[in-house]
Formats: sequence, C-alpha cells, structure tokens
Amino acid sequence: MSSEKRRLIAGNWKMNGSIQDANDFMDAFGGNPAPDHVEVALMPPFTLLHPMSDRLASIGVALGAQNVYYEDKGAFTGSICPMMLRDAGCHYVILGHSERRSIIGESNAQIRNKMNASWLHGLEPILCIGETLEQREKGITNAVLAEQLAILKGAPRDAALTVAYEPVWAIGTGVTASVDQVTETHAFIHEELNRLGHDCRVLYGGSVNPGNAEDLMACPGVEGALVGGASLKADSFMEIVKAAVKAAS
Repeated sequence: MSSEKRRLIAGNWKMNGSIQDANDFMDAFGGNPAPDHVEVALMPPFTLLHPMSDRLASIGVALGAQNVYYEDKGAFTGSICPMMLRDAGCHYVILGHSERRSIIGESNAQIRNKMNASWLHGLEPILCIGETLEQREKGITNAVLAEQLAILKGAPRDAALTVAYEPVWAIGTGVTASVDQVTETHAFIHEELNRLGHDCRVLYGGSVNPGNAEDLMACPGVEGALVGGASLKADSFMEIVKAAVKAAS
C-alpha cells in the first residue's frame, strides 16, 4: 500500500439496526474527525441504506452494503443488484464474509462473479478472507488465504479493492489474534497481493474494539479495520477511528 492511501475504518452492522438506531448513532457520532488521514464507512442492513445515505455523506462517512448479487435485474427474489446499491449511495460492498461462506455456502466462484459485477458498476469490494481455528492449528493458514485470494487472478490491476483479513475464530468471539499473528499474516497477504498484481489496503477484522484497536492499528501491514459489534455504538466506533488516526499521524 502506498503511503498516500488513507486507512479505512469500516463498520459492519450485520443484521442489526432500526431507523431509530441509525438516527441515534449519527446524532452521537458527529462525523469523521480526520478525513485527511482516515476514511470512515458504515455498512448497515439494506433497509437502512437509503435512510442513512445523505446524512452519512454530510458528515464525511462513506456508505457500503453487506452483500450484492451479480445480475443486473430479473427474477432473483430477495437479491440486490449493484445498480440498486449505487442508487442508494453506496461506494463499498462487503464480499466473501465468513458468515456468508459458512452459513449461506457462498463459493469463491460466486464471490468472483460478485466482484466483477461490483467493479462494472463502480462499487469497491471489501473482500473478506480468513481461516478457521482448525485450519490455523493445522498450520495451513497461508494456503487457505492464498486460495481465497486466487479469485483475483486476471482481475484488472487498477480495479478498486480493499481486502479484510478476518480470522474466523476471532469473529464475534471476543478473541483477537495476537499482534504477532496479525503482523505475520498481513505480511503474507500483502506479499500474495503483490504477486497477483494488486496494491491495496488490507484491513484487520475480528473482535476489534476500543481496548485493542490502538495495538492492532500499530501493526505493520494493517491499514484499517472491519469492525463488527463495536461499530453499533457511536462512542466505541469513534474510539477505533481515533486509534487509526493516531496510527496514521
């Protein structure tokens, strides 16, 4: 990643939040405190994209979605296409989150199709990769991550892209990877991305909170965070943003 690129703190609300919750959050959050150093984005549920779009834009927070389908329109009940996300004001879309891989059964091929559709319509994917605890204990973390990143083969090198490393065993568990684990794994991810011809931000995700954010943001190769539960409250999310600002300064 070049030094000119800003760090990104992105909040994934998952299946949480009402319009009242969204308004309360935006009232309390205030805005991005250091837009020159850090980019801030929120990924609320589909129902909140339109209601939050203008207000977030006015306080310097980018909007993203948690998923997308790869067709432009048609008989795909329950799906959302890239143009709908753009119409709602989205810049980002999360793809390949472990919850969708494990619960919904999304394949790497489906994720690549979604990436292609996102790029075609001007969305920036946040590609999530990560290993299970069993895979880490077997010592195959790098092989798993390389397989997940392999969907970038042949992708346009100038395509807008962010990668988020989220060890599956740390998502929503309260367990965070150690500084050494994060540093070592991010180094491998950057190396693999460079091999594939991509120079992009790599975020860390997995039980990121105000208590560990400063240490995580100081790790070499970490250029931001994909935040889950701690992004639902404005004060805790702001503390993580401030940790990124400190690391970038």
